[in-house]
Amino acid sequence: MSLLYNITPNQELKRRLLSEAQSRITVSFYKYFTITDPYAFRDALYVALANLKVFGRIYVAREGINAQVSVPYSLYSKMEKMLYSFDPHMSSMHMNIALDDNGRSFWVLRLKVRQRIVADGITDPSFNADDVGVYINAKTVNFLYDDCKTVFVDVRNYYEYHVGHFHKALAIPGNTFREQLAIVVNMLKQYKNHQIVLYCTGGIRCEKASAWMRHHGYKNVYQIEGGIINYVRQARTQGLQVHFIGKNFVFDERMSECISNDTLAHCAQCGKIYDHYHNCLNNECHTLFIQCPTCSDQFNHCCSVLCMQRVLVSS
Repeated sequence: MSLLYNITPNQELKRRLLSEAQSRITVSFYKYFTITDPYAFRDALYVALANLKVFGRIYVAREGINAQVSVPYSLYSKMEKMLYSFDPHMSSMHMNIALDDNGRSFWVLRLKVRQRIVADGITDPSFNADDVGVYINAKTVNFLYDDCKTVFVDVRNYYEYHVGHFHKALAIPGNTFREQLAIVVNMLKQYKNHQIVLYCTGGIRCEKASAWMRHHGYKNVYQIEGGIINYVRQARTQGLQVHFIGKNFVFDERMSECISNDTLAHCAQCGKIYDHYHNCLNNECHTLFIQCPTCSDQFNHCCSVLCMQRVLVSS
């Protein structure tokens, strides 16, 4: 019988990943559909992915699946075929292949059952999650970008927006999707008669946000199909101008994908222009922040003198 969870220490898993001779690719995908038994679904999917040497982070809920994974390049087609046949609702699922990939995004497979695949805080029983905005491709995105009556709205967390975004996009205050949904409807009241284009990393948050906007009476709501990742890939392939600048923040070991050479952020400690995130080395803090190499050396990879002192004491 196959194990349904990992029992190997993280350090050993990292060592194995770094010693792998085969190349890997990072892929993200999601699908909203009803899963009647998330636990049985989770267990069967874990076995299927483990057999294909897939690593990554996957959430399963009654409302669907949300995944970011790393798979050996030679096994990608088999994984794709398996996923498309795993459930009829997944047969048309869009696969987002990473834009800037070092093959080292994940080293372990973690598959968890949750209440929501993205925490949204929505409790209104009349909300229809299927009534989503219109999907648009890269060519249409660029057409609307040049339209002065179109508003681009970034539905990612602020720290994601901070290092890269569409040049004229509005940022929604808040560091969680739940916080942003509580704000966005009132925030955009002045644009209710405009065309509103929502975007996020891979599309999953736009899906819910666009339905939430339509639930509150917004009619002209669009969402970039496949999010930033698919937009940039389509635009580059078709020779279109890419209006997203800076870095695309990603939730794995890579931390970001470089889209353009523009650096939009600053070191949190010295103010120098820089855009690489770190987690504070003090495990009691673990704050995500931007830190330049000079400050990283000076503060021993910590966000403050206090955290640095605590790390030195504990070591």
